[in-house]
Amino acid sequence: MVVIRLARGGAKKRPFYNMVVADSRNPRDGRFIERVGFYDPKAPQGREALRVHGDRVAFWTGKGAQLSPTVARLVKQAARVAA
Repeated sequence: MVVIRLARGGAKKRPFYNMVVADSRNPRDGRFIERVGFYDPKAPQGREALRVHGDRVAFWTGKGAQLSPTVARLVKQAARVAA
């Protein structure tokens, strides 16, 4: 199954997450198909903390990809900010 989830990056105590489309059998930070955004929970004021490529997320969900609960929350949050 294809899933859209977060892959962790960044330094110790300074997380940065890439929003990726991946096969659910691959490890969390392993191989992925496409990067569709990012989330930086520790972004300083004035810097972009969340970016979601909504058209690509819609494409993959149309193909049957499932959103992880956290990604679903972030996509909803990005749509609310954009509107």
